Amino acid sequence: MSGAAKRAMLAGPRWTSLRLRLVVVFAVVALTAAVSASGIAYWLNREAVLTRTQDSALDSFRDEMRRHAASLPPQPTPGELQGGADLMVNGKVGYSVLLLDEHDGGKPVVAASDADRFTLDDVPRRLQDAVNDRQKIGAGNSAPYHLYWQRIELDGKPYLVGGSRIVNGGPTGYMLKSLENERRDLNTLAWSLGIAIALALVGSALLAQAAATMVLKPVRRLGDAARRLGEGKLETRLRVSGTDELAELARTFNRTAEALEKKVADMSAREESSRRFVADMSHELRTPLTALTAVTEVLEDEVDNLDPMIAPAVNLVVSETRRLGDLVENLMEVTRFDAGTAKVVLDTVDVADQVTACIDARAWLDAVELDAERGIMVRLDPRRLDVILANLIGNALKHGGSPVKVSVRVAEDELSIEVRDHGPGIPAEVLPHVFDRFYKASASRPRSDGSGLGLSIAMENALAHGGSITAANSPDGDGAVFVLRLPRDPAASAGDGTESAGPQIGGPEDERGEESAR
Repeated sequence: MSGAAKRAMLAGPRWTSLRLRLVVVFAVVALTAAVSASGIAYWLNREAVLTRTQDSALDSFRDEMRRHAASLPPQPTPGELQGGADLMVNGKVGYSVLLLDEHDGGKPVVAASDADRFTLDDVPRRLQDAVNDRQKIGAGNSAPYHLYWQRIELDGKPYLVGGSRIVNGGPTGYMLKSLENERRDLNTLAWSLGIAIALALVGSALLAQAAATMVLKPVRRLGDAARRLGEGKLETRLRVSGTDELAELARTFNRTAEALEKKVADMSAREESSRRFVADMSHELRTPLTALTAVTEVLEDEVDNLDPMIAPAVNLVVSETRRLGDLVENLMEVTRFDAGTAKVVLDTVDVADQVTACIDARAWLDAVELDAERGIMVRLDPRRLDVILANLIGNALKHGGSPVKVSVRVAEDELSIEVRDHGPGIPAEVLPHVFDRFYKASASRPRSDGSGLGLSIAMENALAHGGSITAANSPDGDGAVFVLRLPRDPAASAGDGTESAGPQIGGPEDERGEESAR
């Protein structure tokens, strides 16, 4: 499992997760619907319960006022008024009555069925004014006084207060009805609706999980298949079932994978054919090149005895024949790398001795400054290290400026060799391509003395050791810097230890993309 996958698993569900978004959407929709339905149901039930209780109490109060309060004599005594109030209550629980009248001189007479529970101070002033307001008799109004009511709270408890007045000088009556039982019933209903909302929320989450599983399972399979396809397993296919959009997506993936597999197979066949062609061509060229090289060596020995008009042509033939031989050898080495047959033969060597030997063999002692301590022992392939150094140092001498400095440094598990020149540096647009095969920095000068493969072969040899080469310009703007990095023990990266059959490649025949860095 990759590090990114492990981090994703450890991080848990993300807010961008489709599963989480489905659960949230389902939950929000269910919560909205449940709250809306419960709110409407609660409001309708609340109004129905309160209206039923209110109408029943007010109708009873109206009837009692007509039956008992209206039968009282004008200006009743306190005892008569009290008796009327008691008759109106008639033992009803939670139902209290207050009767008011006036004697001569405007002295008020008050009688209450339960003076400790209901007094005139409990009646809102606005309700008293409405009850005592005498209205004109007309077509739309047949009585001067009407029954009014209001819901109030006393000591935190709900009550219904109603009031009316008897016409023709009769008493004024008020009633007080407790709504505590109705509030308890409504609270019970609210709790029931709350539980229903919670259950709806849980159910929606479970439904969302089931829906997400149904949707995401094929999507996850598609993702796994795409990942395997990206890893090069082009035979990967999805099992298709159903006729929905996801099934059509799976069919499209299978068709795409099939087309990709065919195209890659065709490209691989063409690449293999091209590789065989280059290998066969290089091999076939070696025999005539051997003969040509022998002839050019004879001509080179006799060039001083030839006609001065012919000598330049002979020198040109000699140099071009050698250049063609180097190109053929390089092509064969590249072919081995492409075919995976290039191997390294590891040996424990002194790096300083190897660098010195490379420089000395090519007569570069006067142009190269070496900064390396003796005794740095590293396991590597001496021949391939010589190839890398020859190309890097030769490239620096050809396209940079003297002196070229070679510095060897070693860390706990890594060897680094820096090759620095003092030339104009490498153009920024060329830097990404310096290790490309046959790259030419200038299209107007496609021909050069090098094969255009040296730096590419150097990189391949570094990779064969499990290392790398980087190219950059010096921070102070004075020349280019190539850094070779190799592990001190590249056994794990060096294959089975079989030496490549190719000849040693050395010398400064390469360039930075045909003077690409200059």
